[in-house]
Amino acid sequence: MPRAMWKGAISFGLVSVPVGLYSATDEKSLHFNQLHDEDFGRIKYQRVCSKCGEMVDFEHIVKGYEYEKDKYVLLTDDDFDAVPVESSRAIDIVQFVDLDEIDPMMYKKSYYLAPEETGAKAYALLREAMSKDNKVGIAKVSFRDKEHLAALRFRDNAFVLETMYWPDEIREADFGEVNVDVNVRDQELEMARTLIDNLTSDWSPEGFTDEYREGLLKIVEAKISGEEIEIVPPEPTAKVVDLMEALKASVAAAKKKAVEETESEKPSGKKAAAKKTAAPKKKAAAG
Repeated sequence: MPRAMWKGAISFGLVSVPVGLYSATDEKSLHFNQLHDEDFGRIKYQRVCSKCGEMVDFEHIVKGYEYEKDKYVLLTDDDFDAVPVESSRAIDIVQFVDLDEIDPMMYKKSYYLAPEETGAKAYALLREAMSKDNKVGIAKVSFRDKEHLAALRFRDNAFVLETMYWPDEIREADFGEVNVDVNVRDQELEMARTLIDNLTSDWSPEGFTDEYREGLLKIVEAKISGEEIEIVPPEPTAKVVDLMEALKASVAAAKKKAVEETESEKPSGKKAAAKKTAAPKKKAAAG
């Protein structure tokens, strides 16, 4: 089991559940190094002072907050520890809300919360009580030198802590002179709803893969093997001339795809015929 990145407790009312915090996600993106094109030496980023031009060791680097142009106030580790927050070692649930009330835009990063041995029963009790009413706990917690707003929910039998953006970190949907409040015709609305209905199915995340990452990995493997890379030109994007015609064409394409998928799931004709073929009769025994 990986090492907990933070340890504390879930707190609600007078109940305290000791837990450890573990990352719940693992980004699979391919990472590349920047190299010198002549000798493939890696490009390093050095800590250089913008005033004297000298390299600076970590022991001589301090944290400063710029309160005016080129004017800083320095903060030490003791200053950060002195911040009067009550959420340093507790995931303090301040209220419970329905899951549907939270805008997904507010979610930041997911972490698993694993119980300590002494808190296993209280952990299960809180999970079962929340699951009965589909509730999410809203809490505050501090780790990594920052206080977080967080949502506490569960996935299968494990609690998940979702760190959230603070309300003042969410930007308004202001697009300048672009007006999104445009009137649409009833026929367009009905056709759009039909298209959405044809494309509606049960959520199955296992059916989605990162095709760009997989394609890029194949190119990397091909180059390692010395294969020549074929450049495939992108297909031109179709221009929407008439919205209604585009909707009709989209609905027709969605229906055709649904029929093809249904047909592909049926047993093939050869297999069906094989089942119907009777077994050959046995020859009568000589009397």
